[in-house]
Amino acid sequence: MTVRIDQTKCIGSGQCVLAAPDVFDQSDDDGLGIVVIAEPPAELLPGVRDAVDRCPAQVVTLEE
Repeated sequence: MTVRIDQTKCIGSGQCVLAAPDVFDQSDDDGLGIVVIAEPPAELLPGVRDAVDRCPAQVVTLEE
């Protein structure tokens, strides 16, 4: 499973960080979401799926 954020379309809402703080963070430079763990372990996947659902710009993806 691989997590990605489309940086060109991210609006920096931070919903991904709220849903899965171990997997996502926000850049100090521009506030956009960044992936900290691109291939998270199984126990973090529910939060990642929540982040995918929460993202208002729909730029967070989980490739299974």
